[in-house]
Amino acid sequence: MKHYTDNFAHEHLPASDLQPDYVFLDLPQFTHPEMLNCVDALLDNHIKEGRGSNPCIRTFETVWTYNDLYEKANQLAHVLVDDLGLQSGNRVLIRSANNPMMVACWFAILKAGGIVVATMPLLRSKELTTIIDCAEISHALCEKGLQDEMNLVKSEFIKRISFYDELETLMQSKPKTFTNYHSKSDSIALIGFTSGTTGLPKMTSHYHKDILNICEAFPPYSLQPTQKDIFTGSPPLGFTFGLGGLVLFPMYFGASTFLIEKPTPDMLLQAIQEHKITICFTAPTAWRVITSKVKEFDVSSLRKCVSAGETLPLKVWQDWYDATGLKIIDGIGSTEMLHIFISSNTENMKPGATGVAVTGYEAKIIDKNGNDVPTNEPGRLAVRGVTGCKYLNRIEKQKEYVENGWNITGDIFRQDKEGHFWFVARGDDMIISSGYNIAAIEVESVLLTHEDILECAVVGLPDEERGMLVCAHIVLKEKGKATDNMKNHIQHWFKEVAAPYKYPRVIYFTEALPKTETGKIQRFKLKS
Repeated sequence: MKHYTDNFAHEHLPASDLQPDYVFLDLPQFTHPEMLNCVDALLDNHIKEGRGSNPCIRTFETVWTYNDLYEKANQLAHVLVDDLGLQSGNRVLIRSANNPMMVACWFAILKAGGIVVATMPLLRSKELTTIIDCAEISHALCEKGLQDEMNLVKSEFIKRISFYDELETLMQSKPKTFTNYHSKSDSIALIGFTSGTTGLPKMTSHYHKDILNICEAFPPYSLQPTQKDIFTGSPPLGFTFGLGGLVLFPMYFGASTFLIEKPTPDMLLQAIQEHKITICFTAPTAWRVITSKVKEFDVSSLRKCVSAGETLPLKVWQDWYDATGLKIIDGIGSTEMLHIFISSNTENMKPGATGVAVTGYEAKIIDKNGNDVPTNEPGRLAVRGVTGCKYLNRIEKQKEYVENGWNITGDIFRQDKEGHFWFVARGDDMIISSGYNIAAIEVESVLLTHEDILECAVVGLPDEERGMLVCAHIVLKEKGKATDNMKNHIQHWFKEVAAPYKYPRVIYFTEALPKTETGKIQRFKLKS
């Protein structure tokens, strides 16, 4: 039996022997019927159980109830099927900032039996074309304000590009009820693209049951959400960190989300103060900036703060705690695994540690041969659980990511005797200089404690004599201090507070670090 009429995605799944082992699926919260559309649990059931009038999506301008989202998603599903000719299994691209209409489109696609491919607003036509060609995307739904790059896309696969104003016109005449497509629990629901520095982007695929599984993993373990919670954050919904934190988690638990189209630190703080946000998701770089401004705002409603995207420096954690009394929950996840699989909660948090495997996952540290390494020794992070890597049409990358049933994330961690995992470096961010292994993140963590340094990123530069040199790109709090004397001062200071062999032999002052749309520092740009 085929999952969909258009079976492209399922035909390109890796063979079962190339997929990771899945564990904990026999736990009741991760057990699902054969036929499952995740929209039922995330949206429709709230209507059936009398919560339709509860707030669902908030913005600075409006509030949508669960019933508002339900009806709009149903009308959009009719538009997709009746007017745009969507067939089950078709891949549908969404190009939009974080707003209510994007969420309605996301649910409508799954209701109609499509597969969601949500993208970042900053992508350009070349990148969009690559995504469309890789996934053989037939339909695109695009916010009107982002049409310029969308109109430049040239692909033989795209049949229809529809902008929000057209969709809203077509929706008006459609029924407000819709019978959800009868998908299987292991029907692909979404494709997430993970960018690399070279070659084609990789397509990660996730089932309907995967979407519900992550809602029963990290949130109950670390957040304990209730219907009274209001979530917000900065990550785009095209990034699985943002999708989980701003849509899936709040809606699974009947809470509400506050969406900000251009979420600057000031806008996040304003939203927290004015709308009594209780849970906030953002990246370490944003937490650093927010901390410097937090005394100007009332953030007393906050009860949970989550950081992911890259490791959270201890200084950022400590500064936020000193300013607010709140402990930032660090976490590591990946697009391949869909969301966070190692984190902490208020009972087991160790400042500086990423945490332990959350419910539904297990993790270990291995060497290059796949053998377990001793306690506190750095090695490769391996993880498995209720989700796992399923690259579409990339067998060679699948074999790299999955070894002996374990997902190999590409991160170097160590595990202490209590079982907590500590980030050491990305696999490609380890600097080997004169025989010393130096983790870039270690050097950054020291530099960030200097009173004049606002941000920094450390990379290795090739060097004939030493193999590599530690190079620091530094943003100072006061631009006028960017002098050679300041470089010498930072170098001498570093040798006094940390192991001298780790000091940055090369320092560049810069006004800004290159970052992704999610706030992650693009270190590869600093290496070229």
